[in-house]
Amino acid sequence: MIYLDHAATTPMRPEVWVAMAPFAAEMFGNPSGVHGVSRVAKNALEESRERIAAMIGAHPLEVVFTSGGTESDNLAIKGAVLNSTARQGLVTSAIEHEAVLETADFLKRLGMPVSIVGVDHEARVDPAQVAGAVTEDTAVVSVMMVNNETGTIQDVASISEAVKRANSETLFHTDAVQAFGTESVDVDALGLDLLTISAHKFGGPKGAGILYVREGTALEPVIHGGGQELGRRSGTHDVASAVGVATAVELALVDRPRFESEVRAIRDHFERRLREEIVGLGVNTPAAGRSSHHLNVRFPGVRNETLLMLADQYGVAASAGSACQSGAATVSHVLEAMGLSPEEARECVRFTFGWTSKLDEAEEAADIVAGIARRLT
Repeated sequence: MIYLDHAATTPMRPEVWVAMAPFAAEMFGNPSGVHGVSRVAKNALEESRERIAAMIGAHPLEVVFTSGGTESDNLAIKGAVLNSTARQGLVTSAIEHEAVLETADFLKRLGMPVSIVGVDHEARVDPAQVAGAVTEDTAVVSVMMVNNETGTIQDVASISEAVKRANSETLFHTDAVQAFGTESVDVDALGLDLLTISAHKFGGPKGAGILYVREGTALEPVIHGGGQELGRRSGTHDVASAVGVATAVELALVDRPRFESEVRAIRDHFERRLREEIVGLGVNTPAAGRSSHHLNVRFPGVRNETLLMLADQYGVAASAGSACQSGAATVSHVLEAMGLSPEEARECVRFTFGWTSKLDEAEEAADIVAGIARRLT
């Protein structure tokens, strides 16, 4: 199988498996306990917190362990809105992940003011337009750093700056789930109050992520219980996953220069081959300001589900868009927000590359995909 769906999930790095293994076996303690077995687990948990904080320019107590990107997004947005009686509004963009947009819909049903800002034909968010939607009632603004379907990189620092000029009390959150493996993520440089990261997108374990919460930021917890994570996220800690997140974060940062050059070159080669082979190929990933591992293309006259089914039979794994939607008969909200018609959106396929991608595999995959697309037109 030639795996070109790394935006959905990516293989775990071997070093992460090795680091996690002891905490799934002999060092199994609950870090909330007081005896020696628990203290070993507690020390590993807090060391992991410190390691992650150092990699994003944060203080350890600003790092909250969660079950992944969806929970972190929910805690950031619901936590900010439900904590405040004075400011309960949300501003976000039309191309966010479902974890953000479904949360926005939930808050709207509760009567909270929600504004959805549009994007241009490259899925680019305009900082001025975001700031223009901010009012004195806006509790939080959430704009993702890298779009999960097109790979469009947002100017998060400029958006945050514009938001703070509009209302200095409004919190700014970014979902960096698709960004962390390739983009520099420093919470101060980006002007972040809240940051979402999910480990399985860059070689870590599934079901493990973090939410950065700037010191002094009060959140209403989404999960109530024993008060772990300073009351922000209750539940017995998965120490093995915390160690896995920390290890994956460190490995991703070390590998980032190699990834940025080699994986980008592999993706660009794959794109060139498709352009050479497919007449009228449409490319939804922008030419500039694009991630190094995403490629979203349109095959005119070819339904994506048919192409993907045949590609899978020939050993190429790709998707029609978000992993949360790829199995459903829906049209991508991202592509529609960019101005594509529903029919055009159904002709689009997302190919995403990762730390295990190889040039010869991309070459073979381009031959297979182009051959299928030509047969279907």
